[in-house]
Amino acid sequence: MLTFTGALAVISQAVENEPANQKDWTKDAFINEVASHAVPLQASHGIRPSVTIAQAILESNWGKSSLSQQENNYFGIKGGSDGRKYATLEYEEKWKEIHASFRSYPSLEASVTDYADLINGGTEWNPELYRGVQEASSYQEAAQALYSAGYATDPTYPEKIIEIIELYELDRFDK
Repeated sequence: MLTFTGALAVISQAVENEPANQKDWTKDAFINEVASHAVPLQASHGIRPSVTIAQAILESNWGKSSLSQQENNYFGIKGGSDGRKYATLEYEEKWKEIHASFRSYPSLEASVTDYADLINGGTEWNPELYRGVQEASSYQEAAQALYSAGYATDPTYPEKIIEIIELYELDRFDK
């Protein structure tokens, strides 16, 4: 059984009135929607769609987190500037709640594209940060490379990504 406790998913700001743009996806529909944007980016960005889809599932709780609902941020990418903060869990020898700004997007497609750009181009301070994700010879190696590069603080992050990929056979989207 999958547990999403401890993922970088947003844990506060519950949505009391669902936004007009909310999608009520089934799991298959969510997978296919993310895949429709992730698969074309594999050739240009070198990221396995299985990993992208699994991260979207984990980070957004199937598109149900308040961050994905309110900001179309399906990957927990930090860095907003509008002053709005969300609570999230980070692991530093133990779990602790922090409040952080996250990026906001006009759509799921924009979120997937920005995620792919981040993995492909790294950060300002290290453009090669996620090179190991792109060069991985398997989704298992890619999941470990994400954690090693610091994408998530959850020490079980690679195992969660791998479990999601295997449970939903997401590697069928990889070329």
